[in-house]
Amino acid sequence: MTNTKGPNPWLVLLGLALGVLVTNGFGRFAYGLILPAMRSDLGWSYAQAGWLNTANALGYILGAVGTMLALRRRAPNGLFAWGLVVTALSILATGLVPALWWQSLWRFITGLAGALSFSTAGALAARLWSDNPRRNALGIAILFGSGGGSAIVLCGATLPPMLAHWGPQSWPWAWVIVGTLSLICVPMGLWAARAAHAAEARQTRVSPLPLRRMAAEFAGYAGFGLGYIVYLTFLSAWMREQQAGPVQVALIWVLVGSAITLSPLLWRGVFARHASGRPLAMVLTGIAIGSALPVLWPSVPGLALSALVFGSCVFMAPSAVTNFARKNLPPDGWGPAISLFTVVFAVAQTVGPYAAGWLGDRSGSIGTALLAAAGILLVGAAIALLQKPLNDAA
Repeated sequence: MTNTKGPNPWLVLLGLALGVLVTNGFGRFAYGLILPAMRSDLGWSYAQAGWLNTANALGYILGAVGTMLALRRRAPNGLFAWGLVVTALSILATGLVPALWWQSLWRFITGLAGALSFSTAGALAARLWSDNPRRNALGIAILFGSGGGSAIVLCGATLPPMLAHWGPQSWPWAWVIVGTLSLICVPMGLWAARAAHAAEARQTRVSPLPLRRMAAEFAGYAGFGLGYIVYLTFLSAWMREQQAGPVQVALIWVLVGSAITLSPLLWRGVFARHASGRPLAMVLTGIAIGSALPVLWPSVPGLALSALVFGSCVFMAPSAVTNFARKNLPPDGWGPAISLFTVVFAVAQTVGPYAAGWLGDRSGSIGTALLAAAGILLVGAAIALLQKPLNDAA
């Protein structure tokens, strides 16, 4: 039963979801929409464009490792709050100077701070309905799905038409607008961080994680980190290669974001029923199909189907591993486990953007990288399918 003495858990979840909207939606995925204008104005190669997301991923690694260590002494609500504020300010700073070193610096800091919030948001949300498995699974799915999906809808509907109307040289304004929206979300996120503090379980000595028995889930999540980011980084660039107009680009991204927002409703039953690696395997298979479709069926119907399939799955991978941790580990292990999953994910996604850009430069088409990413995701799905529940009672 939900604790009626504390704040409304749905409002707390809304604030945490706004944090995910900023750190994952605005802080990481808006880059894929602004990238074509930046490449056109600044004359970047695909490898240079991919490097900025690699810089973001390097920051994410440091932030994830720092979170894992900090959780031994600090409550997750404070880390969530600090990460949210710094991410919002970093997004705003990205639009101030065009130099590659400046862009790299703030993409790095955005990743570092974003990992603080993202790693702790799941642990905070997992406590809101700890005695109601179905509602808990729905809450976790909403956190990652609706938070990031709403950001992609907002950015997808506005940034491509704006950049087409004002010209590629207007890309700094895109970052300023996104940064301002991020700052608007901060107060509600900070309130949620304070409110969630009352719902935390009392901290005890943390038991060691059964890492060897969790190996398949970790490996599958590494496949997610390697593969998913290619689509979100280079989809707009691929559509530009296919001579897609700004309205078509906007439409596809709105479909991606809308599918992400609705995805919790599609997956909550799967997460509630399974304590194994099957949910992650199913999610990765969907992401792989969505990543390959733009190349295999490069038409408006193919792109629309790709957007719906990819969007309905992509943000459910963090939900899958968060749910796995919640079902298989004691409460004091949720934060460390989610942080370790985030470290694995961050290390893997560091390679993805630069390698995809390099492959696109060498092959002459970024579509090659999309197909390679789909293959990696399918391998990750096959490995995740091997993951068994950690105990018979889960």
